[in-house]
Amino acid sequence: MATRGFTGRPPAAAIRERLPPGQYLTDDFPVLQLGPTPRVAIEGWRFTLRHGSRPLASWSWDEFAQLPRTRWSGDIHCVTKWSKFDTAWEGVSFDDILAAAGIEAPTGFLLAESHDDYTTNVPVADLTGGRAMVATLYDGKPIPPDHGGPARLLVPHLYFWKSAKWVKGLRFTERDEAGFWELRGYHMYGDPWREQRFSGD
Repeated sequence: MATRGFTGRPPAAAIRERLPPGQYLTDDFPVLQLGPTPRVAIEGWRFTLRHGSRPLASWSWDEFAQLPRTRWSGDIHCVTKWSKFDTAWEGVSFDDILAAAGIEAPTGFLLAESHDDYTTNVPVADLTGGRAMVATLYDGKPIPPDHGGPARLLVPHLYFWKSAKWVKGLRFTERDEAGFWELRGYHMYGDPWREQRFSGD
């Protein structure tokens, strides 16, 4: 018997194809963070691109909401070994952010900066070509604070610590600078399919 519109959990073989080594599938969306959840009021929220200390472009929440919107659905993988399939996000792609700023990326590296002073490094090549966005909706709704709302970086092909919560800006750097977890032994790149969890992996 076929039930229209319902597929259930993928068969085991399909799960194995989508699950990076060392990961397990969860239906939950675990909450992992360093400290208290920042409560960021959208009235005062700004997203800023910088090259070092020099501002390149900045948007208020209302201005950012007017930028072209992008939707992405797919799988996410946490360095703590859980994976969640078929997540749905909406936001502004990194490509559209650069276009709105009227610039090309001035360097090949950047640090994502968050309202809790968290940072993480990402090569620019891993953000362009539709590979990343600043997301403001999850599953069609505003992202809850515990999951990084009102806005978080989404870089789904890397371990999820690279998708910085509560993001407030991206700072271009002249070299590949380590962020918070990278300074504490996490891998500088973080490819889940190569199990790049820690430096030396």
